[in-house]
Amino acid sequence: MKTVGIIFHPKITAGTQLAEDLCNYLETVDVRAWRWSAWDEAGLKEHAPGTDLAISVGGDGTILRVSRVMSMWNVPIVGINLGHLGFMTELLPEDVMEKLPGILSGQSWTDDRTMLQVEKLSEGEDSAGLPGQPLFALNDAVIGRGGVARLVRVDARIDGEYVSSYKVDGLIVATATGSTGYSLAAGGPILHPQSDDLLLNPISPHLTMPYPLVLPAETVIDLTIHTSHQAMISIDGQVEFALRDGDRIRVRRSSHVARFLRVYGRWSFYTELERRLRLRNI
Repeated sequence: MKTVGIIFHPKITAGTQLAEDLCNYLETVDVRAWRWSAWDEAGLKEHAPGTDLAISVGGDGTILRVSRVMSMWNVPIVGINLGHLGFMTELLPEDVMEKLPGILSGQSWTDDRTMLQVEKLSEGEDSAGLPGQPLFALNDAVIGRGGVARLVRVDARIDGEYVSSYKVDGLIVATATGSTGYSLAAGGPILHPQSDDLLLNPISPHLTMPYPLVLPAETVIDLTIHTSHQAMISIDGQVEFALRDGDRIRVRRSSHVARFLRVYGRWSFYTELERRLRLRNI
């Protein structure tokens, strides 16, 4: 590996210091290093091309930000956990200097995760505030109400076929990685992280179909929102855009994947899930 990016949570002092220490170390082993704030997506996009490895310094939120950018250039990611659960991170800060030489020399295995592609179908002045180009999500895309505590109606079509008109607080489209996040809190099932399936999960449904759906990987989900008040779409719980009545959103599996490098043995996902959830509740 010739070029490594160190991407850190700018509000965690320990993270900025660790990023600096990692850059200094990489220079001593003749590896070009750059470091950047995870909150500056535009800057990350400028640095990403030509990068061989991205080291994410923070928690799962930082990983989400890093993956949305680095996946576009197929850059593998190693996560260092400075957060709480750390579902997607691989290393603790005290392990980094021991494990990093092996990672640089290729002693790791690859854990690819499905991502979502989100794009607007509606056009014109009254269409959503979404950008013209597709957006990507590692965890989920959520369409729902804004600040007003009133239901929205979301018409759902799967592969062009009408499914239901959901009257809900919101509707979650999640990946397997996102199945242990917001979707789980909303009563959704847990998918194995290597699954390519997608989840369609209603939030607080009222007199409408209440069941989460597990959908095949190639499914195309079209969602049309009907509302007389504020509504929004959230990408990974970090990027939000306003929606208007009649806006149409398409969600499908992305051609990009989030590629994580792992240094520990292939563990049982379900055993690890139970352990982390138990620790979170202590």
